[in-house]
Amino acid sequence: MRLAHWNWGGRPHVGLLSRDGREVTPLGAAQPALGALPLIQALARGEPLPPPSGARLPTAAVTLGAPLPRPLRSVFCAGRNYRAHAEELATTVFRDSLPEKDTWPIVFTKLGECIAGPYDTVRLPGAQVTLQIDYESELAVVIGRGGRDIPRSRAIDHVFGYTVVNDVSARDVQVRHQQWDLGKSFDTFLPMGPCIVSADELDGRDTRVRGWLMARNAEPELRQDGRTKDMIFDIPTLIETCSRGITLYPGDVIATGTPSGVGMGFQPPKWLVAGDRFRIEIDGIGAIENLFDHVG
Repeated sequence: MRLAHWNWGGRPHVGLLSRDGREVTPLGAAQPALGALPLIQALARGEPLPPPSGARLPTAAVTLGAPLPRPLRSVFCAGRNYRAHAEELATTVFRDSLPEKDTWPIVFTKLGECIAGPYDTVRLPGAQVTLQIDYESELAVVIGRGGRDIPRSRAIDHVFGYTVVNDVSARDVQVRHQQWDLGKSFDTFLPMGPCIVSADELDGRDTRVRGWLMARNAEPELRQDGRTKDMIFDIPTLIETCSRGITLYPGDVIATGTPSGVGMGFQPPKWLVAGDRFRIEIDGIGAIENLFDHVG
């Protein structure tokens, strides 16, 4: 199952994306502006998917949006969760805050309002706010069955599916405030999509994550290439950690961290600039591609 959210005919729709990504089928769901969230919540209650509410359409004829445009709350995010990425940060201003050993995951949040669509423009704040915009290609987990104190051994049973996100980051703001939430949560700083692939079609514990910089008038440059099996803390551990004393709900999102190759890891760093595009593709899900620009 691939749940998607799109606009067509001036109205929001939610439904199924075909396996080849070429067609969408609208479902008769209430509150389609909320995307896949009501469907995931209904499935968690044991209700069936609603029937189709219209004919299939070519994906090229619609505008795909984020599958969860209005999440329940802030998005849980894992930091420095690939060993090679942690190593590249050891040469940056974040070196003093790296953990001495693999004890607990680093978890922070991004405001839900920062979610953008899979092909939306990411709005660059003005130079008075930040000059160091970076990308992070990530697999995100969507919770399908809620719970608290979920043991690692049962954590995968709570996964509805997976999607692609770009954890866009303002590095200078992260350093300025000595924490990550503000530098991670500017409007449009979490592009998501193109769909949510259910866990019965994809094992997120071992899939490939790639990211390309597509600078203006330049050939695409592969910047990131990793596999989720190389996470320091795997998906069951992240779910166990996030649910310790905290109730997770159907539709909650956990971004699982990024492979090496971020702009900050280069010497000197390579920040995104207006006119750049960044494309992220995860095997078994699809790709998102976003323009970075100064917009009103």
